[in-house]
Amino acid sequence: MQIQDLPYPDPGAPDARSGPRFLWWLFRNQLDGQFKALAWGLLHFLSVSALPFCVGVAVQAVVDRSGSRLALAGGLLALCCAGSALGDTFLHRAAVTNWITAAARVQQVLARKAAHLGSALTRRVAAGEVVAVSTGDVEKIGWFVEALSRFTAAAVTIVVVCVGLVVYQPALGVVVAVGLPVLALAVLPLLPRATRRADVQREKAGRATELASDTVAGLRVLRGIGGEELFLDRYRAASQEVRHAAVRSARMWSLISAIQVLLPGLLLITVVWYGVRLAGAGRVDVGELVAVYSSVMILTYPLRHFEEIAMAYSFSRPSARRAAKVLSLERATDTGGTRAGTEPPSGDLYDPATGLLAPAGRLTAVVCGDPDAAGRLTERLGGHPSEKGESVLLGGVPLDEVPLDTARTAVLVQDKDPVLLSGTLRDLFDVPRSGDVDPAPALVAAQCQDVLAALVQGSIGAADPMDSRITERGRSLSGGQRQRLALARSLVTDPEVLVLDEPTSAVDSHTEARIAQGVRELRAGRTTVVFTSSPLLLDRADRVVLVHEGEVVAVGVHRELLHSEPRYRAVVTREPDADRAGSEDGARQSPTPGGPGLPAGADAGSGLDDVLKELEEIEESA
Repeated sequence: MQIQDLPYPDPGAPDARSGPRFLWWLFRNQLDGQFKALAWGLLHFLSVSALPFCVGVAVQAVVDRSGSRLALAGGLLALCCAGSALGDTFLHRAAVTNWITAAARVQQVLARKAAHLGSALTRRVAAGEVVAVSTGDVEKIGWFVEALSRFTAAAVTIVVVCVGLVVYQPALGVVVAVGLPVLALAVLPLLPRATRRADVQREKAGRATELASDTVAGLRVLRGIGGEELFLDRYRAASQEVRHAAVRSARMWSLISAIQVLLPGLLLITVVWYGVRLAGAGRVDVGELVAVYSSVMILTYPLRHFEEIAMAYSFSRPSARRAAKVLSLERATDTGGTRAGTEPPSGDLYDPATGLLAPAGRLTAVVCGDPDAAGRLTERLGGHPSEKGESVLLGGVPLDEVPLDTARTAVLVQDKDPVLLSGTLRDLFDVPRSGDVDPAPALVAAQCQDVLAALVQGSIGAADPMDSRITERGRSLSGGQRQRLALARSLVTDPEVLVLDEPTSAVDSHTEARIAQGVRELRAGRTTVVFTSSPLLLDRADRVVLVHEGEVVAVGVHRELLHSEPRYRAVVTREPDADRAGSEDGARQSPTPGGPGLPAGADAGSGLDDVLKELEEIEESA
């Protein structure tokens, strides 16, 4: 796999049982690139390591006044230099390719897992954790996978050189052959402690990243409640913990680096001292002494890769463990799309767990007093349940048995906090869709005229509103503007079933009334389910369903339920007395006159009349 061939057509199924298994899976999937890096690494390291032998031959040739051997030594030096340059160039190329392709594979499998889990991912893993894995962790994982082949080449080179020295000059070669393994293994006792400190640093950095991500995401709310400084202080404290952990980790690695410098120096002194004595006794030629001395000097270069692979593994292991944790997550219910056929199912949408029925081609509004329960129900309706249970049926077909991409084509869920990615408005609407709904009518139905004007005004040189730019997560827009753009995007997709969770909670009542009418007209003949407690949306629905304590307790139209169902009235009109009456016995009766939810002397009938009158006034103004 070359960089130009990315992304992978199929990144494969990762082994997410543990961090080391995940690293091994990545290595196995890059054997071709690893062997290339190994081959070029051997050429480079062996060429560099052969230079001392050539220098030794040249020195001895000068001592012996042999021109032919000096010329031979010069030719060998030139050949070794060429091999070193060629090997280094292509080793770097192969290593970078391995790094980038490994990182790309990790990012692809993470993206595929995120798409597979949907909204359930951030419910089970913090959003900051996912960000940390897909950015910093990916680089560290790629570093280890890339460094492994270079370390292997360096280790093989050291073995070859040690054998060569023993054959070339046994007296000095044995000293080097015994000393080099000691140098390579001397830092092993320190590695567990260095690894633990690196793990601590990585965990603290991950928590700081999560805190920063969550703080930035909720900055608007934090400023509104005056909690900005509190969270910034928490991040400062977390940042200082990361700094202290990094310093402790760096101290250990600096000690390992110092040992890697000190011990080769001691070996070099030993070789020179022993070699001089052998040369004085006539057992070693000057050229041989120079060759062995130079070899020890050169071997410190491949020895540094032992330290690098230790660091790479220490830093990549916790990163791989975090990645494996995310990749090991599974959907609560998933049969892998065992049902034959690729056509999306159609028909009535039915949830056996609550008894909720959304007839095909109609606008169904769902009222649920518990926002968390409503969120879980929207996920279940879209085929993304956060817990095990009986599958939702679409046209009598269980969504869990339909291939995931087919199920998502049939049912689209827009949650209460939709995300707008940065880019142009044209990019925002570049989503899979039926082709029956264009962006223009969708924007009109979602009442986005003022949003378009604001985007054009904020985008220099954007004459066409579709070319205006949206900042990251739409932060330059208000909450209501983001909601309306997200609603228009959902309308453009034109799915068979559209599930909206509080799509107008951040807009004013007049705009909400126009949106309700626009959605009803644009989605005519399509199944639409809206979770809301807004009377304006409820009044436009063909069918209103009240879900109480996990089951459907009332079905009808908005105005009928206002009069007949106290629990419904308690949610929609926020009448505390009605809520208490409904929770005590569920009796279908009006709240106590003069309760806290109504003015003194008023009864339930007069309260409802006021609500209905307000509805009519908003409709007329809209």
